[in-house]
Amino acid sequence: MTSPSCIVVVGAGMAAARLADELAAAGRPVTVLGDEPHAPYNRILLSAVLEGTHDPEGLALPLHDDVDLRLGSRVVELHTGQREVELADRSRVPYDALVLATGSIPTLPPIRGLVRLDGQLHQKVHAFRSLEDCRRLGAATPGARSAVVVGGGLLGLQVARALGRRGLAVEIVEGGEHLLRSQVDARAGAILARDLRRLGTSVYTGARATRLTDDGLVLDNGVVLPTDLVVLTAGGRPSTALARRAGLDVRRGVVVDHELRTSDPHVHAIGDCAQHGGQVTGFVPPAWEQAALLARHLTGSAIRYDGARTVARLRATDLDVAVLGDPHRAEGQVVEVTNPVVGSHRRLVVRGGVIVAATLVGDLSRVGLITQHYDRGTVLGPTEPGALLMADRPVQPAYLADDTEVCACAGVTAGRLRRCASLDEARATTRASTGCGGCTETVRSLLSTALEGVSP
Repeated sequence: MTSPSCIVVVGAGMAAARLADELAAAGRPVTVLGDEPHAPYNRILLSAVLEGTHDPEGLALPLHDDVDLRLGSRVVELHTGQREVELADRSRVPYDALVLATGSIPTLPPIRGLVRLDGQLHQKVHAFRSLEDCRRLGAATPGARSAVVVGGGLLGLQVARALGRRGLAVEIVEGGEHLLRSQVDARAGAILARDLRRLGTSVYTGARATRLTDDGLVLDNGVVLPTDLVVLTAGGRPSTALARRAGLDVRRGVVVDHELRTSDPHVHAIGDCAQHGGQVTGFVPPAWEQAALLARHLTGSAIRYDGARTVARLRATDLDVAVLGDPHRAEGQVVEVTNPVVGSHRRLVVRGGVIVAATLVGDLSRVGLITQHYDRGTVLGPTEPGALLMADRPVQPAYLADDTEVCACAGVTAGRLRRCASLDEARATTRASTGCGGCTETVRSLLSTALEGVSP
């Protein structure tokens, strides 16, 4: 294909940042239009900032100096016939190729009393999606003693643990029958609920919040939860309004083909807003994979995107969860080991000797090796899946092969990390540990082991 001379990216999230960085590094002019006042940052680590274990200044994502980053630039219309985007101030930005990286938007659950008569959220209610949301919630916690988190998904559990670590009495309300219902089965969800209760967090599953009153948050089973704060983490959908108004093919997300192209050949979409093969991802690794592939495509290379490789990690202190693929829908033989006494649940779905999905709760000591087999499609022997789950010794970073993927978000191998001199260098040059943060300790271990053999 002929490389476009003017590329415009709508959105300044994690997918947009990686795409723009790689395009600029390849010498392509790229303009990024973001409506937030902040440069691109790692949203996955916001709960760690709230918890106090991560510096907000460390959230910034690497961005090439040649990227034309325009903050506070809200796009209101796409004029595909003229190949222009219109901003809120009515100015227009022309493009040869347009990339929609608009992410997803939160949706308010149907709880009466969340919104006041003036249209603003009730003073107790907080969303948790942006850096500003994180700062507002953090500022509200010193005077609060209790909080209710609405939503028992990955984000809900992370926020609950962060607030618990800040000393608040926390309760989680989840409308489904168990926690992490989109990622794990009921057995794993029960182990997570037990672990949370052990850590001081109450869990209400199979219950929905119906209204917020002066007395507290009222559930549909009649329980009233007195609380100082209500944090909304449930509900979200791909941001497709711009694409829909422009007449692009939109279903659940903006529909893209194997070249991540929409129904308009000059417009592409990546990340949470994009739908490929009926699938909307919602995770960092596939968004970054799409960004890297599209950067190659827009610089003249042939690509084929065949769907997301999903690896989800829960980023919360004292809670260990990793999910590979789609354990709910994957077909194959199930190999499972559960130990409720110690709070661990390990489950593999194997088809033709190949791991097609996995759930690990409470014990991530083998996650690196299992992820390696999952990524490579390794054909395992009849006893190997069971051996993987029964093993109680972690694979030490020092013994990881150079081609073992350590950072699933950025696709970084152990060998690439061993060539770095520090964690800062690894983050700047490879993006390792800047996604979900789950690989940080392994990266540190690899770097320290590699440097032991270097003479001063």
